[in-house]
Amino acid sequence: MLAVDEQALLSARILVVDDGAANVALLEDLLGREGFTQVLGTTQPERCVELVQAFQPDLLLLDLWMPGVDGFELLAQLNAPAPGQLPVPVIVLTADATRRTRHRALGLGARDFITKPFDPLEVLLRVWNHLEVALLLRQLRELGQDTALPKRPAGTAGA
Repeated sequence: MLAVDEQALLSARILVVDDGAANVALLEDLLGREGFTQVLGTTQPERCVELVQAFQPDLLLLDLWMPGVDGFELLAQLNAPAPGQLPVPVIVLTADATRRTRHRALGLGARDFITKPFDPLEVLLRVWNHLEVALLLRQLRELGQDTALPKRPAGTAGA
C-alpha cells in the first residue's frame, strides 16, 4: 500500500522563486512555521533552473511576472525534464488572475495557481495537496511503475 506520512511531507524540498523579497520571506516563514524543514527561496529568477537541478525540489512556488527571466519562460524550460524524470510540480503565484494568464501558465505545465495577495491557509493546503501527489508519484516510480504523464491538451501552451 502506498502512503505518505507527515514527516515525509514536512521534509519535502520546496523552492520559492519570486522577485519580491517580501514575498519570498513571507512564504519561507509561513512554510517554516508549518514545520517544513527544506524551503529554499530566491529573488533571482535567472538562477531557477540551476537551483532546480541542484536542490531537486519536490515542489516549486513560482512568480510569473519577474524582470529578466519571467515565470512563463521558466515553466517552458522546466516542462521538459530529463528522460525518466517527472517535471517538478509548479504552483504559480501572481497578482495577474486574468483568464489568458491562467491558461498560459497552466498550459505551460503549472499544476496550480494562487493569486496575490496570498491567503496563508490556502497556500498551505495547496502545498500539502501537491506534495502528497508528488511523493506518491515518487513511490510509484521507486516501485518500478510507469509515472509518465500524458501530454496536455493542444493549444494551451500559447494561450
